[in-house]
This record gives sequence, structure tokens and C-alpha cells, in this order.
Amino acid sequence: MTEARPAFYALAPGGWRDYLTLLHPPYTAWHLSYVAIGATLAPHFHADRLGAAAAAFFLGLGVGAHALDEWQSRPLQTRIPERMLLALTALSLAAAVGIGIAGAIAFNFWLLVFVVAGALLVPVYNLELLGGAIHNSPGFALAWGAFPLLTGYFACAETITWVALLAAGYAALTSYVQRVLSTPVRHVRRRVASVTGTAELRDGTSDRRGQRLPGRRTPGAPAHLETLLGWRRARRGGRGRLRGGGGRRLCLGRGGWARTPFSPRADRARSAALRGRARRVGARGAGSGA
Repeated sequence: MTEARPAFYALAPGGWRDYLTLLHPPYTAWHLSYVAIGATLAPHFHADRLGAAAAAFFLGLGVGAHALDEWQSRPLQTRIPERMLLALTALSLAAAVGIGIAGAIAFNFWLLVFVVAGALLVPVYNLELLGGAIHNSPGFALAWGAFPLLTGYFACAETITWVALLAAGYAALTSYVQRVLSTPVRHVRRRVASVTGTAELRDGTSDRRGQRLPGRRTPGAPAHLETLLGWRRARRGGRGRLRGGGGRRLCLGRGGWARTPFSPRADRARSAALRGRARRVGARGAGSGA
């Protein structure tokens, strides 16, 4: 079976592919979009300022933060030397700060507040400084969702208004939701080797068996969550029945995982019937033993 890659966008390790993977292209583009949203919400749009802000965030976040994260714990399992990762972090952050300082000199010195905040966020977040106080879902939402949008807005408007704050709330919320959903997926991809579930049989007994995680395909978010739920319930010794989207559920039977139609009311009735049957089987066993 092909080994699952640490991210759905990760290329085969080695050479230039490691450097492209290091950029986390979908996530970098996603966070840069917040800079663009902030800039376009400003009363007066400045394409040159948007370009400079996007370049600074590409360098600081897309290169610097991701290189530092890879140096810290190798989440993408690249083969880039540690010295190269540190050099990429230092050079990209210096370039991003330089762009910010140039912008502050050109039109508004208050921009330096965003420059300093961004320069501090990279090491504090990625190295889990301050006891990892901001290395969590709320910290991620504020640092890589709200902050880029506010920076893009200020770069063009030279002020912060309630419109910017509302938009920052949107960016923070979507970033928070994404991280909450992607954290278990990353756990499954990078750490979990197999999932063990328990299937309830019609006679009230149970059937346990292990299932290898898929390694050659990238399921969507519902499939990732189903896999995680199966792992968590297996760890708890619970039932290996997973509810999926689209009105269907994922069940573990003798032939492996299969999707069957799902109805909440019918499922509750079926579960109650199985529990009743199990109690009756147990009662008969106890009676015969007596």
C-alpha cells in the first residue's frame, strides 16, 4: 500500500518538490486572499499597496513561518537541511519587515505596528513560545485570519473602521473553523497507522477488526472526519459505526467498510432494538447458567 503523504498537496519528497511543498500553496493562497479582501474593502483601493502587502505576507507567512515550522517539527517530512530552513526563515522575515518599513515611511508610520506584530507572530506561534499561548485554534484564527485582513485594509485606508473589524471577524471565524476541521485530518495523515472498530451484529454480539487507512487517495472533509471518529470511538471501545454526510453512514461489516442509507429516527430505533436483543440474549444465558 502506498504511504499516505503528510498533506494532500505534498509532492513526493526530494529536490525542488520539497520547496514547493514547504509553501503550503493552498493555505498560503488562502491567507493572502484575506489581505486582498481587506484592501478591496477600503474606501480607496491602492493596487501598489496591496501588491506590497501581499508580497510581505507571502514572504513572512508563506516562506518564513512555514520554514520555521518545518525546522521545528518536520510536519511535511521534507529533506530540506535545517540550515537552509533557518536561512529561509531569516531572509524572508527580513524582506517582509523591509517591505513594511518602506510602506510606513511612504505613507503612514502607524503601519509599523502591523510590521512589529507580524514579525513577532511568526516565532511566537511556530515555536510555541509563551508556553504555546497562541499556538491553538483561536490564536491561529487571529494571527493568520484577522491579522492579514486588517493589515490589508490599513495599508489602503490608513485607518481601522467597523467595516474592517466585521471583516476581520469573518476571517477569524472561517480560519477557526478550518483549523478545527483540519487538525484531526493532519493527525490521521501524519500519526495514525490503522483504525480498529467494533460492529454490532443482529444477534447482539460484536465483531472487532482492524482496518488500514487509505493511503492512495485524498478523501474530502466528511471522509476525514469519519476516519477520525472511527479512530476515537475505537480507542474508547465504542461501536464502529460512523455517520457520514449526504444521508448515508459508514458501517463496518464482515466485508469491510460500506455506506448504507442513514435515517436518524430509524437508526435510534435500530439501536434500541439491538440493545433490547442483547439484554434478552444475556438474560437467557444467565437463566440457562442458573
